[in-house]
Amino acid sequence: MLDLPGLWLESADRALLRQPQVGGLILFARNTESPRQVRELVRSIRAVRPDMLIAIDQEGGRVQRLRRGVQRLPALADIARKGGEQAAAAARAAGWLMATEMLACGVDISFAPVLDLDYGRSQVIGNRSLGSHPEQVSFLASAYIDGLTQAGMAATGKHFPGHGWAEADSHFALPVDERSEAQIRDADFKPFALLADRLGGMMPAHVVYSQVDSSPAGFSRYWLQTVLREELGFTGVIFSDDLTMAGAHAVGGIPQRIDAAVTAGCDMLLICNDRGAAEQGLAHAQALKLLPPAGLARMRAERTVPADYKASPEWGEHYSLLRELDLV
Repeated sequence: MLDLPGLWLESADRALLRQPQVGGLILFARNTESPRQVRELVRSIRAVRPDMLIAIDQEGGRVQRLRRGVQRLPALADIARKGGEQAAAAARAAGWLMATEMLACGVDISFAPVLDLDYGRSQVIGNRSLGSHPEQVSFLASAYIDGLTQAGMAATGKHFPGHGWAEADSHFALPVDERSEAQIRDADFKPFALLADRLGGMMPAHVVYSQVDSSPAGFSRYWLQTVLREELGFTGVIFSDDLTMAGAHAVGGIPQRIDAAVTAGCDMLLICNDRGAAEQGLAHAQALKLLPPAGLARMRAERTVPADYKASPEWGEHYSLLRELDLV
């Protein structure tokens, strides 16, 4: 899964999209000006590759790539603070609204929900979390997934098996979680375990759980094969986090990162914000004869949403609920 430099496809982008090893694109803020522009961009992508999976990070709060012309969504922590059934209703409504708006733009998935616990330690997680207790996070994330499912979008849980304890930001450093496996399983791990059968995708953390494995989770056969696949029975798509992030540098250059991620069990490898690294990674994937996983089609949007979706009664009901709770 690669990215694009700007708002429109260029000839070099089209050449990349034609390569069968490229199974997806992720959109960033630099690719999003308005819903209409995103729809046109997606149409041009699908004209080259109709089967392309198109993703975005549209969580709400500080992580919302498209901001103009769509609803500014609350951070998950703001939803959680409402408590109990109000928070669950708000989570469901926020999931539905986000998914509906992205589907109307032609985007298949947002990498959501965040299932990490908030210990007040990790700045990169912070208010992206639904809380500090695994039962609360599981309860509210289940409601959020209900909203996604009702809208027609597959859910992707992140960052398995939990990024909330490690203080470093894996975009810039390699975080280490020094707790025992028992401690991790008793807390952070629970939302992923409880919701595994409701998630179409899973994204592991670029975090080393040093008492469990010397490799970050996204490069660990133990976490991805023994635990996620065998123990939890997860059958969805495992998306690596971005292989250009500092948290991935520990295993070597781009070819070594690809080898390690594939060996560990990642199905889709993200290489973003570095076109040179993307081209190097693509060449290595071609040499390995890698192809997108067969299950990727299940992540594609289940329905088409018209551009005038805000006129629907469902939109009004979900928006009104968030407004009544002072979340929009």
